Amino acid sequence: MTVVEPFGLSVRDQALEADVQAGLAAVEEGLLEATKSEVPFIQEAAQHLLRAGGKRFRPLLVMLAAQFGDPHAPGVVPSAVVVELTHLATLYHDDVMDEADVRRGVPSANARWGNSIAVLTGDFLFARASHILADLGPEAVRVQAEAFERLVTGQILETAGPRDGRDPIEHYLDVLGGKTGSLVAVSGRFGAMMSGADETVVDVLTQYGERLGIAFQLADDVLDISSDSHESGKTPGTDLREGVPTMPVLRLRERAARLGAAEDVELCELLDGDLSDDERHAEVLARLRVHPALDQARQDTVRYAEEARATLAPLPDCEAKGALVQLCDAVVHRAG
Repeated sequence: MTVVEPFGLSVRDQALEADVQAGLAAVEEGLLEATKSEVPFIQEAAQHLLRAGGKRFRPLLVMLAAQFGDPHAPGVVPSAVVVELTHLATLYHDDVMDEADVRRGVPSANARWGNSIAVLTGDFLFARASHILADLGPEAVRVQAEAFERLVTGQILETAGPRDGRDPIEHYLDVLGGKTGSLVAVSGRFGAMMSGADETVVDVLTQYGERLGIAFQLADDVLDISSDSHESGKTPGTDLREGVPTMPVLRLRERAARLGAAEDVELCELLDGDLSDDERHAEVLARLRVHPALDQARQDTVRYAEEARATLAPLPDCEAKGALVQLCDAVVHRAG
C-alpha cells in the first residue's frame, strides 16, 4: 500500500498509484509553466501561492475521475491545470475581500504587495487558465464558464447576505454550492469527460464533486475555529475576525434564536462586537471551540460527505472508486 497526497490517500493498486502520481507531477509542471511571465515581478506574484504548496485536491479528483476512461488522454492533465489555476486565482481575490494576512502559511499576496497587485494577479491566473481551456474544445469552455458564473454568483450571495425571510443556513449552503462545490464538480466532470468516460459516469462524478466540495468547505469552517495555524495554513479565526459567515457561527445563531439560552445570546453579542480586539477575538474563539454549534457543523460536514459517497453507488467497483470513497472519509477526518 502506498500513500498519495493530499490527505494521505492510501492506494493499494500500483498501476493506479503510478497514474495518479505521474498525473499530479505533470500538473505541477503545468502550473509552473502556466504562471511564467517575461516580467519577473508578475511571475513572482503569480507563483507566490503556488510555491507555498496546497493540497491539490481538485487535480487529484481529476486524476481519479479519469480512471473511468483513458487516464492518459491528452486533455486530462491540462484540465487539471485549469481547475487548479482557477482555484488559485480565487484565493488571491478572496484574501483581498477578507483582508487576510496569511495564506498557506505565508503572507497573503495582498499583505505582501497590496490589494491592487493581488486582484490583478488573480486576473492574470484566470487569463492563463482560459488560454489552456481554449485548446480543450468548446464543451470544456462552456462547462468552465457555467462553473465560473456559479462561483461568482456564490461570492455575490455571500457578500449580499440572505434576503429577508430566507433561512441563513439554507442561504449559506447555496453560497457553498457556488463558491466551492461548482469548481470541485468541474474537477470530477473534466476528469471523466476528458478521459472519454461514459456520460452516465460523467454525471455521477459531477454530482459527487458538488457534494464533496460543500463538505470540504464545511470542514474548513470547522478548522477556522478548531485548528492551529500549522494545520490550516492560515491564522485561526480569520473568518471569524472578518465577520465571514461560517457554519459554526450560523449554527450558534440558530441555536440562540431557537432556545434563547443566556450563554448563547451573550456569545452572539460578543460576535457582533469588535473582533479586531485580540482579547475579545480570543474569548469568542475559545468559547466556540467547546460549543455544541461546532459539533453541529461537524455533523453537517459528515452529512454532505455521506451524500457524496452515496452518489458513487452506480459506478463499477474498482480501486479508483475506493479512492473516491476514501476522499469522503478524509474530508470528515479534517473536521475532527
